[in-house]
Amino acid sequence: MTNRPLITVCIPAYNRAHVLEALLDSILCQSFDDFEVLICEDGSPEREAIRSIARRYAESSIIPVRYQENVRNLGYDGNLRNLIEQANGQYCFFMGNDDLMCPGALSKVASAVSRYEEVGVVLRTYAAFDGEPENVVQTFRYFDRELFFPAGSRTISTIYRRAVVIPGLVIHRDAARSWSTDRFDGTLLYQLYLVANILADMNAVYLPDVTVLYRNGGTPDFGNSAAERNKFQPKEQTPESSVHFMKGMLEIARFVEQQRRIPIYNFILRDIANYCYPILAIQAQRPLPVFLNYAVSLGRLGFARHPMFHLWFLALLLLGSRRSAIIICWIKEKLGRTPTIGTVYQGEVR
Repeated sequence: MTNRPLITVCIPAYNRAHVLEALLDSILCQSFDDFEVLICEDGSPEREAIRSIARRYAESSIIPVRYQENVRNLGYDGNLRNLIEQANGQYCFFMGNDDLMCPGALSKVASAVSRYEEVGVVLRTYAAFDGEPENVVQTFRYFDRELFFPAGSRTISTIYRRAVVIPGLVIHRDAARSWSTDRFDGTLLYQLYLVANILADMNAVYLPDVTVLYRNGGTPDFGNSAAERNKFQPKEQTPESSVHFMKGMLEIARFVEQQRRIPIYNFILRDIANYCYPILAIQAQRPLPVFLNYAVSLGRLGFARHPMFHLWFLALLLLGSRRSAIIICWIKEKLGRTPTIGTVYQGEVR
């Protein structure tokens, strides 16, 4: 295709029509203009409301806003794949359908992919907010500077876990399309399969400036598609769904390791264990026997081999999730970034 935009902002839409306008406003007010917006609605009960908003923006915006409706509910992974297939841009910049893009985000991505060679993935810094965007409660900054990560197992092992949260993640569209598969539909982790495969051949860049805002408190809408049914439960994150999610992370890593013959599995397992506080905390409010059983299930996946898994578990038992979160946020605020636990490959300064 001639005259391809540099970036397609990809929005997988399912419900949450009431925050779609704020998302689109945050995207369309960017000072950068070499991009398009693509919204793929996945058969939600709010389809008519989403359609109305999307079409209104498409008619009024000088930036192309394309809106498509899936014939059937593809689920999270299938809809990501569909967005990549339909995108015209050289890069796909993913946004959650209830999140916000920060001013200058697209310019920063465009600058990064122009200054470094063969960029396949851009890893972002993001901040989480409660209620209003001004009420930022935590910033997820993994490193304190812009970094270049050359293709290979070390880069995959660093980027993998940090690409779980989708808003702001940028991937090379053609490279992603070349690895298209429905093998991992129902994991909610299709982006990890793509990131691992892309970074076996292409490079990554990390941006330390916050590019997107993640809205806390959103109700999960997974479990409606055929691929997700009986694995995830709409409106709730159950212990069983959380264990399934973590199994998916490890299964994808093992599959890519075997398929591409590149050692990543044990490094990824260790990295997840070292930073497994949110994985444990998501179920820490359950009755104690339920939480204990959940932790045992995670331990059996291989996390129990790593000391930090046990330390996080004990911290939650002794301090509770609220006190633990306050301490973690305080440490991150003082450092200005997420603390380094264990050995983490930190790329190169160029």
